[in-house]
Amino acid sequence: MLDMELIRKDRDAVAAALAKRLDAAEVDRVLAEIQQLDRERRRLITEIDGERQRRKAEARAYAQAKRAGVEPQVTSEAGRKQVAELEAELDEVQARLHTTMSELPNLPAEDVVPGGKEANRVVKTFGAPPAIEKVRDHVELSRMLGLVDHERGVKLGGSGFWMYTGLGARLEWALVNWLIERNIEAGYEFLLPPHLLLDSAGFAAGQFPKFYDDVYHLDKQSAPRGQFLLPTAETAILGAYQDEILETAKLPLKVFAYTPCYRREAAGSHSDERGTVRGHQFNKVEIFQFTLPEQADAALEQMVSHAESLVEGLGLHYQRSLLAAGDSSASMRKTLDIEVWMPSTGKYKEVSSVSWGGDYQARRAAIRYREPGGKQTRFVHTLNGSALATSRLLPAILEQFQQPDGSVLVPEVLRPRLNTDRLTP
Repeated sequence: MLDMELIRKDRDAVAAALAKRLDAAEVDRVLAEIQQLDRERRRLITEIDGERQRRKAEARAYAQAKRAGVEPQVTSEAGRKQVAELEAELDEVQARLHTTMSELPNLPAEDVVPGGKEANRVVKTFGAPPAIEKVRDHVELSRMLGLVDHERGVKLGGSGFWMYTGLGARLEWALVNWLIERNIEAGYEFLLPPHLLLDSAGFAAGQFPKFYDDVYHLDKQSAPRGQFLLPTAETAILGAYQDEILETAKLPLKVFAYTPCYRREAAGSHSDERGTVRGHQFNKVEIFQFTLPEQADAALEQMVSHAESLVEGLGLHYQRSLLAAGDSSASMRKTLDIEVWMPSTGKYKEVSSVSWGGDYQARRAAIRYREPGGKQTRFVHTLNGSALATSRLLPAILEQFQQPDGSVLVPEVLRPRLNTDRLTP
């Protein structure tokens, strides 16, 4: 949620920032509507306060007249709106204002450029693409090595699902456990949240109402309050701290969670989205920080460096990209993607998005902090990042470490967990 006070004070700056990701004419229309609703809201509040004061003054005058034995003067109510009627109008205006404000995306940071994927900019590269004479893709390799059963996954869940088998299941679990240990070493507290969340958590994260249909919802009879399967642990972590005032001395608060992620997005059919690259259920470890506003820049760089250290620890070639406004999540001010090289397609695939949300999510979730000894509260800043998404790590490992005989070398850090240095057909 954007700051209404900022829209009042500097509408032009807000409009210019939003125009990086929305049509400028539409931005002007929506901001005009918001300002009109805001003016109407403040007018009604003033009118209601004035009417209450008038009624109190008249009640006092009536009582005084009765005590003095004088016939009280009664003011005619003709043409006057009742307080209850004005409050009903105020409720309607505030609901419309809240809905319109909630549909606005976050303001992109100054160094985030307008545009979509075509405007993303590579800002760092680690290593070099491996030289492979005859490249096999990860789907072929996973079948040869007996790591993933795509057919039985579809039999169980339908299109967009798979099942890890044998060493594939062990490799997936080894990755999850190694990531958990590394995140604990980096000072993050481990959480295992519920996978079913209330709709309020989706709104707080900025996913609802715009992306309401992108997740799996329970029917209203089973979940009268509204529940859905979490699309990412970010939603659960943020929702866990809704309506809280965090202790300033404990900020930045660093937590992480492992969860499967459930999404309704179309399963991959293109050559670069086959196999486990895109599906309706996948595993991910997510890091999250709640910070003071002045801590956010350092936290973002720290989180990006940490996520990169995980990819480097596995020995994978990757690049870091600064996303353009149109390719970033609507809730985020700035996003940096860490993308691994996929030899079979000659493209990079994102395994981590590290994002800074400013106070946008905190406003929606009412997560604040109070300076020691102070009375006023301020909104925290939120940052999140994948650390990491395993469903894309496994394909990158298979393709980057494949050998001419069809075997695949196991990253050194995972060998003790699998008791082997090589996956063999």
